[in-house]
Amino acid sequence: MQPRISQSSLYQQYPDLVKHLTAVGDIVNDARLTPQLLHLVKLRASQLNHCGFCQHMHANEARADGESQARLDVLPAWRELSLFSDSERAALAWTEALTQVSKQPISAELFQNAIDCFGERGVIELTAVIVQINSWNRIAVSFCFQPEISK
Repeated sequence: MQPRISQSSLYQQYPDLVKHLTAVGDIVNDARLTPQLLHLVKLRASQLNHCGFCQHMHANEARADGESQARLDVLPAWRELSLFSDSERAALAWTEALTQVSKQPISAELFQNAIDCFGERGVIELTAVIVQINSWNRIAVSFCFQPEISK
């Protein structure tokens, strides 16, 4: 599939969109929101949104930051495995709920679990990151961005 609008065209024509959208997720100050956790969140949202471009990018970034390939391989099955910590599980559940918010309301229990793990500020920051990646996913999917993958 050919890109409908290229990344370079988007960046050239609307640099403020790129700047502001990038800034949305750059507010993270909560020490519990580690780069490793944020990679998992971005990758999981990208999987749910069927964004191959972002899946490729975030899996590469996660591996570069020390994430194991084994955990990346089974990320869609995070609920079934003991490979993920309680805070990772809370973040992944929050990610899935926000990414698929049109499918069902966010329960009080899910919200409370996120608050218990990350605190109010942490949940706000995590939400900003999820909003950011969902926005990028929609841009990349709608414009058919293509990752550079060697065969």
